[in-house]
Amino acid sequence: MPVKLYDTTLRDGAQGMGISYSLSDKLQITQHLAAIGIPYIEGGWPGSNPKDTSYFQAVKELEHGTSKIVAFGSTRHPNKRVTKDRQIQALLEAQTDVVAIVGKAWDLHVEQVLETDFDTNLTMIWETIVVLKERGKEVIFDAEHFFDGYRANPGYALHVLETAADAGADWLVLCDTNGGSMPHQIRSAVRAVTQHLDTPLGIHTHNDAELAVANALEAYRSGALMIQGTINGYGERCGNANLTSLIPTLQLKLGVNCIPAQALANLTHVSKTVGEIANMKPLPCAPYVGSAAFAHKGGIHVAAVEKNPASYEHIAPDQVGNSRQVLVSELSGRSNLKYLLERSATRHLETEVLKRIKEMEAYGYQFEAADASLELLVQRLQDPSKPPFQLIQAMVYSDRRPGSSTAEAMVKIEIDHEVIQTASSGVGPVHALDEAIRKALCPVFVELESVRLMDYKVRILDPDQATKAVTRVLVEAVSETHSWTTVGCGPDIIQASAEALEDTYIYCLSKISKGDKHVNAAC
Repeated sequence: MPVKLYDTTLRDGAQGMGISYSLSDKLQITQHLAAIGIPYIEGGWPGSNPKDTSYFQAVKELEHGTSKIVAFGSTRHPNKRVTKDRQIQALLEAQTDVVAIVGKAWDLHVEQVLETDFDTNLTMIWETIVVLKERGKEVIFDAEHFFDGYRANPGYALHVLETAADAGADWLVLCDTNGGSMPHQIRSAVRAVTQHLDTPLGIHTHNDAELAVANALEAYRSGALMIQGTINGYGERCGNANLTSLIPTLQLKLGVNCIPAQALANLTHVSKTVGEIANMKPLPCAPYVGSAAFAHKGGIHVAAVEKNPASYEHIAPDQVGNSRQVLVSELSGRSNLKYLLERSATRHLETEVLKRIKEMEAYGYQFEAADASLELLVQRLQDPSKPPFQLIQAMVYSDRRPGSSTAEAMVKIEIDHEVIQTASSGVGPVHALDEAIRKALCPVFVELESVRLMDYKVRILDPDQATKAVTRVLVEAVSETHSWTTVGCGPDIIQASAEALEDTYIYCLSKISKGDKHVNAAC
């Protein structure tokens, strides 16, 4: 049974907490959605704000392949004629081939939110759809709160759908707007509607009970031919049905080709790109596209995956553009290290590395989040020769006074048997420390000039020790095409930071010395 995907990332997704798209953002996301072949892309609500009105003017000049751009709006106002309703006029002025109209399907909303009577609500739906059809539009009717309405008053909820169908709606979308319906409730309601009406059905689910994807799949299996959702599940409250989960599930599990087969391999890229545009941190454990979706930590798991990936992976990661990760920690076995270490590593070295990791993680280090420090640990056990530089001493002075504070750092660094001493100030002690280290290193290693720090995380490991607690510091650095993370640990947050910063720059220099094209491109 075919299915049409309908993406509402640009409207419903924009209602998620912390998300605010610019016009440029919306156009970029449109192009990414079109590139993977999403059939319907809802651009926004013309007339509701200047940005959305501008979007529908700008998107006309944008190449969007076979994707249809949809303008979203509501039925006419209860006290206005449809031809005089400014919101309806804005929908027509958007000049899209497809218009989505939301109308009330729950008697509670009709009486308490719209504050009108049942017949007036039906008239609003009828007149709005008729006008849009007369203008040649494909009309998608979103029956808002349909499932709540069907449970409360099934006769009226079905009457709402009948009215929209009789007016000429091309699609009837059943909305679980509150996100509280259960899969069996979705199933029974959708089946009832399919027996009552011939107009194609769609489903729009929210994730307030962590069931949006399950409910959308249940609706599809019960007869809904359109599935609405958002990339990464963005949306109001707990979000919408997550298309990055639905698409591969439909395609790989149910055999439904909802996007071109070759586009499926771009799904992880689209998920990350939309997340970056939305300025939302990606969820590592997101199914299919998350960084942890194919990450293996337990030694038994890794040993099995080496023999047959299907033993612990339900699909091949590259089918959705993701990749396998093997994590190393105190829970790891030799299989993890064999996977990560160079083939020249001896069994003795694997044993020594694993022993050292377990000792350090027992103290507070964490290597699964610090790829660069793990690699340096292995290098140091393989080759104990001196690194390109060594941080001998670091001192930080912080002066806090009412209304102001300053921080200064002094470091001594040994480079090629010469000790260099530098000092620098900063907005805080760690910033001052990093500035002092860079001041010593960059004149000698000019390639470090273009390395920048992206993130700095601190975690207190034993808070019951209060100010004596052991502190873990993670530092993320980035080049143009590569990023890496280092870890430092100890009861002194400055020394832990200094350790992580030292590893940051040693790692970059070690990669350059080995001719690593990713790091060398930026350094």
